Amino acid sequence: QQRDKLKQYQKRISLNLERERALARQLLKEGKKEKAMLLLKKKRYQEQLLDKTENQISNLERMVQDIEFTQIEMKVIEGLKIGNECLNKMHQVMSIEEVERIIGETQDAVEYQRQIDEILAGSLTEEDEDAILEELNAITQEQMELPEVPSEPLPEKIPEASPVKNRPKPELVAAS
Repeated sequence: QQRDKLKQYQKRISLNLERERALARQLLKEGKKEKAMLLLKKKRYQEQLLDKTENQISNLERMVQDIEFTQIEMKVIEGLKIGNECLNKMHQVMSIEEVERIIGETQDAVEYQRQIDEILAGSLTEEDEDAILEELNAITQEQMELPEVPSEPLPEKIPEASPVKNRPKPELVAAS
């Protein structure tokens, strides 16, 4: 409000300054140097008033900005205060000892489940394990009986093979 009043005052003085300058020119043209000088002194005084009002407006605007920033700071501090209170309430509900107890119980439950899984996975009988070992030995034996592959490259020209003789197909006899 005060800032607006000061700005209106500035406008009035500015208009006055323009009129007085024009009037001073007119008085000089008419040869009334003394009156023109007095008018210019009055104009100079009003310019100083205009500078003072400009400084006052600047001070008011700075004060308004400071107040607005302080209000923002107060809101931030209030938010921090509320957040801190919330954290303290949460800490009361959930103490470090309580968290450690819950983690311990969770680890116990995981260990218990792992033991159950081991029992279920290890339910093979001795016969099953013997059968698995026999199958593993058989596969290993098969790999050992395979012929070795030659390491030298194959000849480029394939030798002609003798014609394959047709063998008579054995007849199937039905069992009675």
